Amino acid sequence: MKQKIVVLTGAGISAESGLRTFRDSNGLWENYRVQDVATPGAWKKDMDLVLRFYNERRRDVLAAQPNAAHLGLAALETKYEVHIVTQNIDDLHERAGSSNVLHLHGEILTMRSEKDPSIIYEIRSDIQRGDLAPDGAQLRPNIVWFEEEVPMINHAIPLMQKADIFVLVGSSLAVYPAAGLLQFVSPAAPRYVLDKAIPDVQHPNIVPIEKPATEGITDLLQLLM
Repeated sequence: MKQKIVVLTGAGISAESGLRTFRDSNGLWENYRVQDVATPGAWKKDMDLVLRFYNERRRDVLAAQPNAAHLGLAALETKYEVHIVTQNIDDLHERAGSSNVLHLHGEILTMRSEKDPSIIYEIRSDIQRGDLAPDGAQLRPNIVWFEEEVPMINHAIPLMQKADIFVLVGSSLAVYPAAGLLQFVSPAAPRYVLDKAIPDVQHPNIVPIEKPATEGITDLLQLLM
């Protein structure tokens, strides 16, 4: 049986494909404040602004391409059973060829009813005010906003517990509950940490690779393949 690698990816891996994030710009994302576009309160206050913001993000994702780090993680599947848990809302892991991807914070290329999160549809164009789900509710981006629960965390925890090898790529571990997933990784599992600035991860089995994701994945592949 193949060893199981579980990878937790964050903003740093998609940033090298040109997708900027709140992390990159001191709490701003394309000049928007978090509280103005990524909270339930923002949705209630100014639905049109929130829709416009995520429509722009959707167009950015559709125009972006997977980078060498995405492709490198997909290549690990030739030797390992690989599961990717990502904090990112883009589909670059899937387009790079990764088979098992769990999105903690939702997916920009889907939309859902604002009342019933189980009513989900794919979307490649813009969501407009007045676009309604079958339950009559306004459709919204299928994104987990700040102050909302992260239901997929309960699917990610069992993956962490079963990891033979754990890899962290492009995450500052500043966002919870995603950052808390590391506590569920077996103490015996080696932990490869790839980032241009290594986060504070205290553990005897850590292998730090202090490089941008695209460069760090090259080093990782040399160690694991």
